[in-house]
Amino acid sequence: MPPASGIGLKPQHYESALARSPAGTSSSQARSDLRPGWVEVHPQNYFCAGGPPHRWLSEVARQYPLSFHSVGLSLGSAGGVDGMELARLAALCDRYSPALVSDHLSWSGSAGNRYPDLLPVPYTRECLDHFAVQTEIVQNRLARPILIENPSRYLAFRGDEMGEAEFLHELCRITGCGILLDINNIEVSASNLGLDPFAMLDAVDPALVGEVHLAGHAVEEHEDGRFLIDDHGSPVSDLTWRLFERFVARAGPRPVLVEWDTDVPDFEVLVAEAARADRIMSAVELGHAA
Repeated sequence: MPPASGIGLKPQHYESALARSPAGTSSSQARSDLRPGWVEVHPQNYFCAGGPPHRWLSEVARQYPLSFHSVGLSLGSAGGVDGMELARLAALCDRYSPALVSDHLSWSGSAGNRYPDLLPVPYTRECLDHFAVQTEIVQNRLARPILIENPSRYLAFRGDEMGEAEFLHELCRITGCGILLDINNIEVSASNLGLDPFAMLDAVDPALVGEVHLAGHAVEEHEDGRFLIDDHGSPVSDLTWRLFERFVARAGPRPVLVEWDTDVPDFEVLVAEAARADRIMSAVELGHAA
């Protein structure tokens, strides 16, 4: 995957994406032509056998580097990864050979039930051991390492035995997976839990980060303070941009994605957000060269 910016591709943007020339050129060209460097999709939207979704995705994959961002493996569930879910993901990976595959540090099902959310896991050794086993099951089935995304958190568990970065680092050490660093999620979690977002960011080892996500969030004002909701429904916040600049200054360019999943804007708005990320990475590279 190129160390450039991409977008989360939605069906309403298929035609716009395919009307542009294929990406793969320099960041400056990508900015001037308003096209993403790569695209990411939720593979669960393509678990059907065929039809229009696959006709579109086949052409998208021909023109752009492709990433699969799974939302359904539920690696933290006590019962383990759902075998059918994993089989469908593996078949889709065999069909399209995406450059990256990722899922979340979360769970979303129990006892045969599935929940429409990515729920937090406790940061304990017991949970880490379980999560590592499930990650290895997925990686063995896909015959590739995957990336695990840090979550947006709205609460912390009283029995946590380690911090988020330590949990992720240990998971990477045990399984050989990497980190999908969602910087918006750091802002959301830090604000909701009363933590320092810059300290949270600095605690993450950039050598383990294979992809970066940027997104917006909703803000609710309550009597006891602000509450941030990770809804991916607005532009990237000023603080998330500052955190991204700080990370890139330390880590260098990475594949970086702009996510926008609710109130999705026009294609040009998404690509303009991605171009801002490219400009930040280019400025850092020029600064290092100087």
